[in-house]
Formats: sequence, C-alpha cells, structure tokens
Amino acid sequence: MAARSQPDLDEEFRRFEPLLPGWAGRFVHWIRQPGSRWVRLPAALLLIGAGFVGFLPILGFWMVPLGLVLIAQDVPFLRPPMAKALRWAHDKWDAHRRKKRST
Repeated sequence: MAARSQPDLDEEFRRFEPLLPGWAGRFVHWIRQPGSRWVRLPAALLLIGAGFVGFLPILGFWMVPLGLVLIAQDVPFLRPPMAKALRWAHDKWDAHRRKKRST
C-alpha cells in the first residue's frame, strides 16, 4: 500500500503547484526533491513544533498541517492521509473558484 500512496501524494502536489505564485510553486517543487531532504525534515519539524505554540503572535496552528505535508514525503505512513487532505483542500478550492465565477 505504501508504494501506491507516494504517487497519490505526488499527484496532489502537482495539482497544487500551478495554483501557487511562481516563486512558491518553484520552492514547493524544489523542497520535494530527494536532495532537499536535509532541508525538508528540519523545516517540517520546526513548523510542527512552532504550530503547537500557535496561541503566540505570528505563529499559528496552520503550521502543523504544513509541517505534516512536508514530512509526509519521508514518512510513508503519513502519505495516504496527507494525499487525502490535499485532495480535499484542492476540491474545496475548486468549488470556491467555481462559485466565485458564477456570481
């Protein structure tokens, strides 16, 4: 099952990259590369840790899911739930854009 979950996570990342501003899409593409693992893991752990003190100014609980998405590249059992979460977020974003266009 783990072998099948990686392409799903990759597909969700590919769906999101064009929706991001140019610099952010390039950064997401770069951080997902195997050579970026030594940047990705500390960044993910920092985001998760900082998210737990989300009651402080600037830091927020939004950092926890972002850190989990980053670390899912390297932790196989997190790939399926993170792919599902990204798919859900993308579907919500599409629905919001369609609704906005129709008004």
